[in-house]
Amino acid sequence: MVSQTNEAALETHIETALVKDGYRVGNPADFDRTFAVDRQLFWEFLESTQPQEVAKLKDRPNWQRLVLERLSKKIKKDSVLAVLKKGLDVDDAHFDLLYRQPYNQLNPEVLARYEANVFSVTRQVHYSETDSLKSIDMVLFVNGLAIATIELKNPWTGQTVWNAIYKQYNLRDPNEPIFEFGRCLVHLAADPDEVYMCTRLAGKDSNFLPFNKGVDHGKGNPVNPNGYKTAYLWEEILARRSLSNIIEQFAKFTVEKDKKTGKERKALYFPRYQQLDVVRRILADAQQNGVGLSYLIQHSAGSGKSNSITWLAYQLVELYNQAGTANVFDSVVVVTDRRVLDTQLKDNIKLFSETKNIVAHCESGQELKYNLEAGKKVIITTVQKFPRIVEGMEALTDRRFAVIIDEAHSSQSGTSADSLNEAIGGEDAEAPEDIQDKILAAMAGRKMSKNASYFAFTATPKPATLEKFGRQGADGKFYPFHLYSMKQAIEEKFILDVLEKYTTYKSYYEVQKSVEGNPLFDTAKAHKKLKAFVEASPKTIEVKARIMVDHFMSSVWQAKKLKGKAKAMVVTRNIECAIRYFFAIRTALQEANAPFKALVAFSGEKTVDGVKYTEDSINGIAVRALPDEFEKDDYKILVVANKYLTGFDEPMLHTMYVDKKLQGVLAVQALSRLNRCNWKLDKRDTFVLDFYNSVDDIKAAFDPFYTATSLSEPTDVNVLHDLKDALDAFGIYDWSEVTSFNEKFFASAQAEELAPIIDAVVARFDADLDDEKRIDFKIKAKQFVKIYAQVAAILPFNNVNWEMLHWFLKFLIPKLKVKDPDQDKLDELLNSVDLSTYGLERSRLEVKIGLDESEAEQEPANPNLRGAHMGEGDKDPLEDIVRTFNERHFAGWEATPEEQRVKFINIAKHVVAHVDYRAQVEDNPDAQNRQLALEKIIQQAISMERRRELDLYKQYASDPDFKRAFDASISRLISSGGWMDRPSV
Repeated sequence: MVSQTNEAALETHIETALVKDGYRVGNPADFDRTFAVDRQLFWEFLESTQPQEVAKLKDRPNWQRLVLERLSKKIKKDSVLAVLKKGLDVDDAHFDLLYRQPYNQLNPEVLARYEANVFSVTRQVHYSETDSLKSIDMVLFVNGLAIATIELKNPWTGQTVWNAIYKQYNLRDPNEPIFEFGRCLVHLAADPDEVYMCTRLAGKDSNFLPFNKGVDHGKGNPVNPNGYKTAYLWEEILARRSLSNIIEQFAKFTVEKDKKTGKERKALYFPRYQQLDVVRRILADAQQNGVGLSYLIQHSAGSGKSNSITWLAYQLVELYNQAGTANVFDSVVVVTDRRVLDTQLKDNIKLFSETKNIVAHCESGQELKYNLEAGKKVIITTVQKFPRIVEGMEALTDRRFAVIIDEAHSSQSGTSADSLNEAIGGEDAEAPEDIQDKILAAMAGRKMSKNASYFAFTATPKPATLEKFGRQGADGKFYPFHLYSMKQAIEEKFILDVLEKYTTYKSYYEVQKSVEGNPLFDTAKAHKKLKAFVEASPKTIEVKARIMVDHFMSSVWQAKKLKGKAKAMVVTRNIECAIRYFFAIRTALQEANAPFKALVAFSGEKTVDGVKYTEDSINGIAVRALPDEFEKDDYKILVVANKYLTGFDEPMLHTMYVDKKLQGVLAVQALSRLNRCNWKLDKRDTFVLDFYNSVDDIKAAFDPFYTATSLSEPTDVNVLHDLKDALDAFGIYDWSEVTSFNEKFFASAQAEELAPIIDAVVARFDADLDDEKRIDFKIKAKQFVKIYAQVAAILPFNNVNWEMLHWFLKFLIPKLKVKDPDQDKLDELLNSVDLSTYGLERSRLEVKIGLDESEAEQEPANPNLRGAHMGEGDKDPLEDIVRTFNERHFAGWEATPEEQRVKFINIAKHVVAHVDYRAQVEDNPDAQNRQLALEKIIQQAISMERRRELDLYKQYASDPDFKRAFDASISRLISSGGWMDRPSV
């Protein structure tokens, strides 16, 4: 007899496994198609567990119909979760429809009530009221209420999970009672290899999400030596206690108002596998091991960390120890450095928590202290507010804390998190008077307190983050506690691949020496200065801004990306450039008669060309209102420098224009603003146009975080010995001054008592050291402070001298003024050259940047001492610098820079000599018509040179972006007069 490999065999296998767990087998004939309940088991449960309540209704006519109609009405309004969690009221009777899982085994009555719940599985359920032949493979019930539907497929019969989704669920009528939104918690499509889930069936618009473990950091499931790859679904997830836990602690039905329309929007949350797994693993570990441990969770950007943090936060509050006699944590503190998410988390936790009034949002230490004493269980704040918050936490050493850190990076790995540690550890109420004892007490506070556990979430862990929050394996390396990789999230199509369509532009420009002399400059520094000068030039920004607007108008807006609602972000190098870009883009949009506008985002105020600007003064809207305003159709383009590069979740972002150096974590975070899916708007791709970085630059930034990230070894803290010795050797401070400063500082002395000590050292720094040594000292001082701040919390020992020097240098460094000895010359460099031409060439056309799939191993902080380069760099005459600079950057055509210059001059002379030039260009008062006339004349001029300049003509005629850049360069050349008195060919 051969093996059974069809769907029926898979059904049988699953049914057997569920029965073994305690499920009962339902009869398909008992399914009520109108009310989507198992009539037999529903009434059996009520009769056996709550006979007194049933008796209250039995004397009423048609009382069972009355109960079922009341049940159906309640489910339609508030979902099945409402009746499972709160029960059902019918007249004067109240029915509990799910008995909660006990926290411990101490109360036999509670345990017995839970065991009275009836979990059942029914195969081949005929669900339709209109077509008796339609059926579902399996339906799970709790006390007779339908909870989940399952459609099964088997590849050995030629069908997979995708057939279940596209050929069955997507073709089902969502108005059938069992498929009504909120009637079931989840609809599952499964085969032996993969599982997908959906909470709202909507025909072809149904959004099925992956519910897979992942294999080799990618999609799918690993080989299961004991059976099917997807056995975890019925053996773990759908097991009675697991399903009860999901109903009680994870699943959530919400009704929210749409900010735009004001209409109510219902949502049903069911955790994805990784979200469920990470929360459960953390809770189990914390319950077993208690307080005082660290957890690093590496989950890809856009993978739903906000919900994972939400589920974890309020379940940590309710977590009991293994004996079930006491809470593991008294309070949970959620820290985020994303101001936008700060509010989101607060609202999320309030939505998910069943207990009212447990969430507090703290602005200050006083608020924190008050809320803790008032019994608030969850406190949410931003890392920026920690300096104020720590002031109110001195007497909390008897409390046990869970600290959840969102997007843990260097800000939490350094002094900000040190303040956090200090606050939670507190200073002993009877602090010793001896200065060394005081410092040791402060150091103990800065370490990861034994009365707190830390849960750090990030998509991009740096070495310091891995060492501080990761777990050290037997091989000495540091690993995340839980991983959901970028690779898996992309392959599962839960997020979009922002590197799928990546286009880079190469700038080409020429500078000319404008002074008679030939001064010497440091070549490397001069090249960097020249490039920054050219790329930030207002004229250059104008050229690039027009390319951005033209691309957005033609390839995004007119192409109806995201059903016409797609938006773009322009990433610039600094606030001044952001402001210039904003005005250039605004002008270009006006000239194009675009029916939408741009916004600019930056912090503080900035003076550009003598005018002081703030974000709200330019935009005409309040700073806090910008995210909401940007969602509206009135605005499509957002210009930023640093603000909103992290923590800004806008699913309508489709395109990014980059004119800023992006590397490492910043590159991943910034570009990941695009990766959010938007199924409603059919967001299938993203696009990046990069004017600054190469494909290799971006690949190098993403590679370490694509799969798994680990740290090869701990930081070698002995570098701190070497740095201290080197700093001492400069001789600008006495150790007695370091000690005196710390004595006063830890005695809460006034600032005017600390200033003389610091000022005396600054005076010696200025008088005794030359420019090179000043630079060298400041670099080493910063290195000492940075490394010590990273490792202080994890040092297995205390070094009082390091601690004292750390605090001393923190106050000294801001007052040390250093100057590059070549700076004055470099400033003069910009007065010695002129920018004669500028153009852009698209160097990469929508390439896919492939990333390495091997695990990335990072190295700890560099143990080598840093300092100023004591030797002089190569210095070349200005003429040579200009030549080599042009060779590097003036590469738009294969012609030499001189040949390119001649071509520009020839075309410019043709343009100016044109019969219509004066009337249609020079004397034309209408800017838009003037520009159109100029472009037409340039085109005619190139046509006249067609035979001699065939390559130029082909490039001009075939590449719109080259045409725009060439036109802009000719316009600038003519307006500057750079074409006159130059020989033509």
